[in-house]
Amino acid sequence: MKTGTNYIFEKGQSDASELRRLISKGIVVAPGVFNGISALVAENHGFRALYLSGSGIAGSMGLPDLSLTSLNEVVEETRRIKLVSALPLIVDVDTGFGEVLNVERTVREIERAGASAIHMEDQILPKKCGHLEGKKLVAAEEMIEKIQAASKSRMNKDFTIIARTDARSVEGIDAAIERARLYLRAGADGIFPEALESKEEFKEFSQKVNGILMANMTEYGRSPLLSVDELEKLGYSIVIFPLTAFRGALKKMDEIYSNLAKNGTQRNMLNEIMTRKDYYELINYSSYELEDKKLKEKSTKIME
Repeated sequence: MKTGTNYIFEKGQSDASELRRLISKGIVVAPGVFNGISALVAENHGFRALYLSGSGIAGSMGLPDLSLTSLNEVVEETRRIKLVSALPLIVDVDTGFGEVLNVERTVREIERAGASAIHMEDQILPKKCGHLEGKKLVAAEEMIEKIQAASKSRMNKDFTIIARTDARSVEGIDAAIERARLYLRAGADGIFPEALESKEEFKEFSQKVNGILMANMTEYGRSPLLSVDELEKLGYSIVIFPLTAFRGALKKMDEIYSNLAKNGTQRNMLNEIMTRKDYYELINYSSYELEDKKLKEKSTKIME
């Protein structure tokens, strides 16, 4: 296992320009993370960017993805992740947490927390998972105003604003393409077409919409599970896997709690859980100890 990096004591967090640089080099694979420790695990496997989904934040709180989380909760999770990982982070801000003025505040808060990009969707509240029935859209004019507000509010011109459209499931592929074009003209840097239903639709969308395109490879949804290579050939710049690790962690936790409840001991599960040594390496425990030792030595010299 690779040793984690302690960013509490080390400067050099990536800014938004790093994500732009990665996009210019090829498709960016951003696995979904839901807290600091999951970000460290992803980083140890060589990923160059991360994704924080609204569903992941809500799910880790035991809540459904129905606009029940607040801006402050998303900002705080962003900050926690950026405290331990310097990788560019793309953050889901749902519908922007309100109207135009709220969107301006959302962008400022998320950017200050260390994110490199956001995506914002064109659903009405309460928003729903993009792969479920019952979604409703705001008027295109309203989404355009939000995108303009987001673009105006960013401090760093490289901070990437991605407009998500859920129009495919509500109004059809042609409407989704038309909205995407409008959103790009309004100032969005990229488009996230949610819930496309075939490889052919992914291809058609990329052929008719210019700009940074983000693909969502979530499990059990409307979209086919295309590979990174397939999506890159189709013209997509970013691919996210929002809840893959989260769902896997939940399944493993369910198995472990079941085993504990049944057997009353973890002795038969030791080869299925992370060792203390590996865990300490992951969080770079030794660097905290070293920092503490250095500070004590400094204070001792001052007292002499």
